[in-house]
Amino acid sequence: MRYDCIVIGGGIVGLSTALKLKEKSPDLKVLLLEKESQLAKHQTGNNSGVIHSGIYYKPGSLKAINCIKGYSMMVDFAKANNIPFDLCGKVIVATREEQLSMLEMLYKRGEDNGLKGISWLSSGELREIEPHCAGIKAIKVPQTGIIDYTQVSLKIAELFEKSGGEILLNHAVTAIIPLNGGAIITASGKDFETKLVINCAGLFSDKIAALNEPKIGVRIIPFRGEYYMLKEEKQYLVRGLIYPVPDPDFPFLGVHFTRTIGGGVEAGPNAVFAFSREGYTFGKINLRELWGSLSWPGFRKIAKKYWRTGVGEYYRSFSKQAFTKALKELVPEVEEDDLVPAGAGVRAQACDKKGGLIDDFLFLEKDFIINILNAPSPAATSALAIGDTVSDMALKRF
Repeated sequence: MRYDCIVIGGGIVGLSTALKLKEKSPDLKVLLLEKESQLAKHQTGNNSGVIHSGIYYKPGSLKAINCIKGYSMMVDFAKANNIPFDLCGKVIVATREEQLSMLEMLYKRGEDNGLKGISWLSSGELREIEPHCAGIKAIKVPQTGIIDYTQVSLKIAELFEKSGGEILLNHAVTAIIPLNGGAIITASGKDFETKLVINCAGLFSDKIAALNEPKIGVRIIPFRGEYYMLKEEKQYLVRGLIYPVPDPDFPFLGVHFTRTIGGGVEAGPNAVFAFSREGYTFGKINLRELWGSLSWPGFRKIAKKYWRTGVGEYYRSFSKQAFTKALKELVPEVEEDDLVPAGAGVRAQACDKKGGLIDDFLFLEKDFIINILNAPSPAATSALAIGDTVSDMALKRF
């Protein structure tokens, strides 16, 4: 079983990369391997479904470049394939004076990243858009939208297979052995020969990279994000998307309100250290993976630096009252009884040995492999652009 390229990982980034390879070079023999029995099961299928505008990201960074390009590509793809989406807009809300400098920095980033139509809102103007939202000042971001990324992924998979690509589910990769300038990949007891490997394994991207390159210098640390849903009779409290001003030292956006494309309003997520890479509940513990995180020098430095923030996130995880209190900063009328427990997602956050949470996308090229080692939010929004970027990197090899 010989291939020109094998993509590992059936989330939206892996699927987009595989599709772009076939679109640009139809004669390439491309295989996608996914360890689960279905596509888009993890990060892709467990996020809030937001089409991000790119306002948060440092100008010139891979996140900024790919998010802004990917935003347009995602909207065009949805239109072309009749996938429902809604560019409902969002507000980023300052509730305290000390948040205003960060809000001003975000506005400047939005301008530098080329966002059109973003505007300042006074407290009164904010109330005209979100009547139940409290804030002293806000930014209106009209580009932000909502979509179902699982539906997008399944359509990408359909187009990839129609173009001659192959997808194998239930194929977990266990070995990558260099061979004749390429590699032999072992997955579920079968061997596949390829000229190029593209690692899009998300939560296990560092593990896949380490099969061939043990000293990659980063480790995936899993963070669980837990959600509530607003009861139907209280959904009128939120018209679009309401976000707080994020903590500049932490790569998460804080608990917020998000309308979903399927109807309803999500509240969350928090960000708690997970005891397993697929730890969607507190009780899901994988001792080997837990030790892998705790023994990583960079994680220990992060834990020492951010322990107060971490304790606060765990407190909110166990205390619905504390979770509600955080939400009430944005929408004071929300009460504890208005929140119904919903699902959770796990974010794959790369951490270096020095204790840095990698803030940008991270692509690492080796002789016969391209590793996508950090692709958290806004990777779903950026997926088609990432696929475009990585496929160009790949095609230089042929």
